[in-house]
Amino acid sequence: MHISHATVRVKAPASKSMSHRAVIAAALAQGQSRLTGVLDSVDLDRTMDCLRACGATIERRGDTVVVDGVSGLPRGGENEPANLNVHESGTTCRLMTGVVAAGRGRFRLHGAPRMHERPIGALANVLEDLGAQFVWEGKKGFPPFVLSASGFPGGAVTVDAGESSQYLSGVLLAAACARETTTVALGGEKVVSWPYVALTLQILDDFGIDVRVQTRSQGGQWADTDWRDMDAARPGHVRFVVQPGAYVSGDYAVEGDWSNASYFLAAGAVGPHPVQVSGLRMDSLQGDRAMLDILGLMGARITWSEDGVLVAPPVSGGLRGVTVDMGSCPDIVPTVAVVAAHATSRTVITGAAHLRIKECDRLDATATELAKVGAKVTTTDDGLIIDPAPIRPGAVDLATYGDHRIPMSLSVLELSGVVPHFDTPECVSKSFPGFWDEWAAVRHVVAGRAE
Repeated sequence: MHISHATVRVKAPASKSMSHRAVIAAALAQGQSRLTGVLDSVDLDRTMDCLRACGATIERRGDTVVVDGVSGLPRGGENEPANLNVHESGTTCRLMTGVVAAGRGRFRLHGAPRMHERPIGALANVLEDLGAQFVWEGKKGFPPFVLSASGFPGGAVTVDAGESSQYLSGVLLAAACARETTTVALGGEKVVSWPYVALTLQILDDFGIDVRVQTRSQGGQWADTDWRDMDAARPGHVRFVVQPGAYVSGDYAVEGDWSNASYFLAAGAVGPHPVQVSGLRMDSLQGDRAMLDILGLMGARITWSEDGVLVAPPVSGGLRGVTVDMGSCPDIVPTVAVVAAHATSRTVITGAAHLRIKECDRLDATATELAKVGAKVTTTDDGLIIDPAPIRPGAVDLATYGDHRIPMSLSVLELSGVVPHFDTPECVSKSFPGFWDEWAAVRHVVAGRAE
C-alpha cells in the first residue's frame, strides 16, 4: 500500500491486562524478577500497593519494575488486616481477591464508592469453598470486606464467570499456590470471554506454572486441549487442572496494549491521515486485537510492516457499518461506537451487557455523549445501535463520568472537527497517563503541521 498523506506515528503503551498479571506472578514467585514494559498507571499502582501490603517488595527503576516475591504465600495481618485499597480498579479488586485467598492471615479490600457498587459475590462463593472466610462491611457480595485465609487446599471447584472472566483468572492465579491439585470447572450459563483467560494462561505458562486445559467430548470424556487454539469457553465443557508449584522469577517483557492502541487505530480509519502504531504483537492473545478486524470490516485499509501496523481510511465510499458481537472485546466498544458514528450505514453492537457495571454505565455514557455532536445512537440491553447522522463540528462540553475509556474514545471525534472540552480529562491516568501527550501527535497532523 502506498500512503502519500502525512502519517501519524505512535508507540503503543504496555498492555494493562498483561502488566497486572505479570506483576502478580512476579510477586508470587520466589526470588527477584525484573519486568520491563509494565504500564505506568493508577490501576497498576493499586495492584502493586496491594501486593506490597501482602509482603512483596516492588520498586520502579526507570523503565524496569523490580519485584522480590513472597514465595507463593501472600501475608495478611493477624490483629489488623492487611490494607488493600483498590480505589477504582476492578481488575485489581477481582484478581487480588483470588490471590490473597491463597495466603495466610486477614486482608481488608476496599476502594472508591463506585467500587463498592460492583459485585464480587460469585467469586467469594468459590473462595469460600476453598476455605476463605468473608466478613462483609456493607452490602453482602460487594466490597468492602475482610477476607480471612489459611492457604488454598486444592480440590475441585466451579466458577461462574458470567459477570467477569476475572473471577476465573483470580482463581487460576491463586490455584498455583495450593497444597494439592486444583480442578476449576466453569459453571453458570454465559460463555466466558476467552481472550482475557488466555492472557492469564499465558502468564502462568511464562512463569513456570503447569496448567492443563481440558474439554469435554460429546461422550462426556475429558481430554487435554491446546488453549491457544480455543476462542471460547462454554460452561460445562471446559475445565482447568492446575498443579501446585512455584512461580519462577526472572526477566520478563510486557507486550504492547491493544486496548490503548485502539484510539489511534480508530483515528487512522476515520482519517483523513493514516496512523501507524508500533509495539503491538500481530499474534497477540489480547481480545482487543479485534479492533483491527472490525476496522477492516468497516473498510479501513490495514498494513503490517516491521515498523508496526498502519491503518488508513477507505480509498472511497467512506466507512461501512457492521454488526458485531463484542463480548470478547468489551473495552473497545466505546471506540468502535465513535468510529461507527462516521459510517454510511447502520452498526449494531451486541454482547456487551456487562459494560453497564464498569466504572460507569459505558453504554449509556457513550450514547449520551455521542448524541451531543449529532450522532444517532440507541442503547439496547447488551449493546448499541448507531445509525448514520452528520457529526456537528465545533466546541462541545463532554462528560467523562470519571471513566478513563470515555474521553479517550470520544477524542476520535476530533478527526471530524469536533473540539471536545472534557470535565475531568485527567481520569485517563487510570490506564494511560500519557494519552494526551501521545494524542497531540494526531492533532498535530490533522492541523496540517506535520511532514
